[in-house]
Amino acid sequence: MTTFAVSEEKNRWLRERMEALGVREADIEEKFIRSSGRGGQHVNKTSTCVYLRHTPTGVEVKCMKDRSQSVNRFLARRELLEKIALIGGEATGRTLKGEKIRRRKLKRQKRAKAKYEGPEKISHGHEGNTENT
Repeated sequence: MTTFAVSEEKNRWLRERMEALGVREADIEEKFIRSSGRGGQHVNKTSTCVYLRHTPTGVEVKCMKDRSQSVNRFLARRELLEKIALIGGEATGRTLKGEKIRRRKLKRQKRAKAKYEGPEKISHGHEGNTENT
């Protein structure tokens, strides 16, 4: 497998993750497209956008987050693996983070509901004490 312009630790993680999900490099169709957006003349001259398609599952990913083609190749593979894991029903970092946010939101809603729908307010004023002078 090729190495990308990221740390050796990230390259190793990518290899291990691909093995764990059973994704082979031969199953990935890769194309390079000209990016759009920020990056100036460099982006207009080079094809830094990476398009990946996993042929067995049909999952497609397009990545143009960085000006470097090598970094985009790594990021695109990471996104592709995440999508394949989601199809397989596996919990990913993104889904776990979403669950945590959802639980926190639910807890806040319960607290707000208890605060405003709690016991009826008891007024300690002088309602029956109206004197006309």
